[in-house]
Amino acid sequence: MQLLKSFCLLLCVWCCLTDPALPDEEISKTPGETSLELWYRQPAGRWTDALPVGNGRLGTMVFGRVVEERIQLNEESIWAGSYDAYEDPTGAAEQLAKARGLFFEGKCSEGEAVMQKGVMSPRLHPRSYQTLGDLRLTMVGADRSAVDPSDGRESYRRALDLSTAIATTRFESGGVLFTREVFASAPDQVLVVRVTADRPGQISLDASLDRPADATTTASGTNRLVLTGQASHDGKRLGVRFAACVEARPEGGTLSVSDGALAIRDADGVTFLLAAATDYNRRDPSAPLDEDLVQRCCNTLNAAAERNYSTLRGRSVGDHQRLFDRVTLDLGRTAAADRPTDERLRDYRVGRPATADGAAGTGVGSTETKDVNPNSRDPQLATLFFQYGRYLLICSSRPGCLPANLQGIWNEHIAAPWNSDYHININIQMNYWPAEVANLPECHEPFFDFVDGVRARGRRTARIVYGCGGFVAHHTTDAWHYTTPQGHVSWGMWPMAGGWCAQHFMEHYRFTRDREFLASRAWPALREAAEFFLDWLVEEPGTGRLVSGPSTSPENKYIAPDGKRISLSMGCAMDQQIIWETFTNCLEAAEALGINDPFCARVLAAREKLALPAIGPDGRILEWRAPYKEAEPGHRHMSHLFGLHPGSQYTAHSAPAMVAAARKSIEHRLAHGGGHTGWSRAWIINFWARLKDAEMAHRNVQLLLKKSTLPNLFDNHPPFQIDGNFGGAAGIAEMLLQSHADAIELLPALPAAWPDGSVTGLCARGGYEIDISWKDRALVAAVIRPKQDGSFPLRYGEREALIEVRAGKSYSVDRTLRVTEGKE
Repeated sequence: MQLLKSFCLLLCVWCCLTDPALPDEEISKTPGETSLELWYRQPAGRWTDALPVGNGRLGTMVFGRVVEERIQLNEESIWAGSYDAYEDPTGAAEQLAKARGLFFEGKCSEGEAVMQKGVMSPRLHPRSYQTLGDLRLTMVGADRSAVDPSDGRESYRRALDLSTAIATTRFESGGVLFTREVFASAPDQVLVVRVTADRPGQISLDASLDRPADATTTASGTNRLVLTGQASHDGKRLGVRFAACVEARPEGGTLSVSDGALAIRDADGVTFLLAAATDYNRRDPSAPLDEDLVQRCCNTLNAAAERNYSTLRGRSVGDHQRLFDRVTLDLGRTAAADRPTDERLRDYRVGRPATADGAAGTGVGSTETKDVNPNSRDPQLATLFFQYGRYLLICSSRPGCLPANLQGIWNEHIAAPWNSDYHININIQMNYWPAEVANLPECHEPFFDFVDGVRARGRRTARIVYGCGGFVAHHTTDAWHYTTPQGHVSWGMWPMAGGWCAQHFMEHYRFTRDREFLASRAWPALREAAEFFLDWLVEEPGTGRLVSGPSTSPENKYIAPDGKRISLSMGCAMDQQIIWETFTNCLEAAEALGINDPFCARVLAAREKLALPAIGPDGRILEWRAPYKEAEPGHRHMSHLFGLHPGSQYTAHSAPAMVAAARKSIEHRLAHGGGHTGWSRAWIINFWARLKDAEMAHRNVQLLLKKSTLPNLFDNHPPFQIDGNFGGAAGIAEMLLQSHADAIELLPALPAAWPDGSVTGLCARGGYEIDISWKDRALVAAVIRPKQDGSFPLRYGEREALIEVRAGKSYSVDRTLRVTEGKE
């Protein structure tokens, strides 16, 4: 009886922690605010202050300006360049053999020179992902003082509600309250902008459509503007053709076309619908679509125009919430969560305790604050950042679209930093780290489709450049799927991308247990990646072990014995780890599919002969085959730790010595200035989570927010790169749930700053959805919902239990790991 009472008490605590309907008596909320909202007291001054909205294909940055609103536009496939611009170099295989001989003889600089001259193609730059342009709304008679709070009025507010994917701007001018709502509808494939006022006949504005280059705008009929053009760089590197159409639907008042703009006067409200199209062919980028792009836009607008604003809004919100609402997170909340997002970030950086009305305590270094943990005063900021990462993935990566690029889909440039391309030596992989664990497996699909396209070109590159089977890809690619080694060897000579990308296919299977996906999508990708590695590897003289190379440990350098800074070597730790992971994944997939053929035997034999990374004299993992001096001890990449994360080669149970060496490697890199880019800091969060060091993981969450987060919560490399957002979100999930080490572990890295909380809807490998609640840093309860029958080890702290489950049921687990079966 006493046990029953104790269990009932646990269930009561569980319900209290997780019931979203319970009021928070300590928090007073302004009407219209939500707990998952970015909001500001002033318009965006810079692009990185603006708020992102997207539907996977269309994206926009909303500035929230009063007089001239700027709504910067993107369509995911507007790229300069072309499919056939790169040619794979012939004769490279002979040069590769020559370079390998030189490296094995210790002649590193000579070997690197051979690779640069004989293998690398020239870089073609720029060939960038580009902006679509800008929709500008000029309010006639609007008063700029609406943004001036000096009279004590809260007369301006702009916000982004992550739960609805709607950006809202409200301001008062001339005694009239104006409201703008902006969203990108996935069901209707249009961008929607709605302008209203609290008094009739007050909407007077001009709407225009423009682009920085390579486009013209004309009027179409009495209520549409049409923008057409072709992406290029000063007339060179011609890329996709594109079109965009915007339609105005006023309520009352008048509508006319004047000087290339839509003029609305004295309306009660107005709704703008914008559609965009390009000739990019996702199925075959080498063959542009032969369609009337303007007519495609008009067809989309005509279909959307059959629905009123309320219906369009409801369809968009419902579709977004179908994905977004799968996961909830509560890390605690203080009054700081009611403040504007930029002010919260500012106070977080300087460590000032803040109140809801904006009052701040004493400054940094005072007795009252110098030892105070900022996140203990605003833990909800980490919640917001986590859910923002999920939001950005939903908005930039939907089924049928291109994958999220270096900036997701949001880019204001014609020539973006790093072309806003697909860096596949870590960045695009980071974009998809949260996809499975954060319950967004559909958002992973564009990545798989894209890799399939890269594989098609990568087969040719593997054969022509290296004389190998399978497929290969190097450090970067773009919408044209090129796989050629290009540029400088220091970053371009890295043929490991195929294996790392193929890992994501296996991870999707592990989380979903989708056997059809394993057979038709994952197995072909894994097999081709492994085929390349089987042919690429070479025996190391003296050891007979198989090593990769010459290649770079992205994008680091070492000091060779002759004193020169060298990028390439044989047997880089990351190469060997990725190849081990690829072979292991391949064998696991084959076993699940019942495949046991000579190819699998070759993979197994090669894995046994792999030269595995070693531990150096100072106790760190050697990044290269020899303990060379590092040219940059604080380098942003930590490539030699792939086996810790995102790989699973090193765990506390399987490789404790390598885990200890990985820890020393991280400490050394950080002591010399590592983690100075946003994405690198996010990677470090995941490392510390895997090491079960809760406080160091949390410390790096803090540093990511303090040093590498822009006012709109975009990650700052600098400049803006979205991978830090996605990697940071994945790191927070990794602190709460892990499943990579042949077990499911609850709260493996829960820091003191999050003593009470709950999370629902996270996913674990094996096909499980899991809710967790905790109080005073101790597990209260967990609920497990399996997708299939099975059993697995469950860990919490020092406890471990074997859990048996059946699909369709739910299972409650207390802190002793005792299980209670729920209803069907």
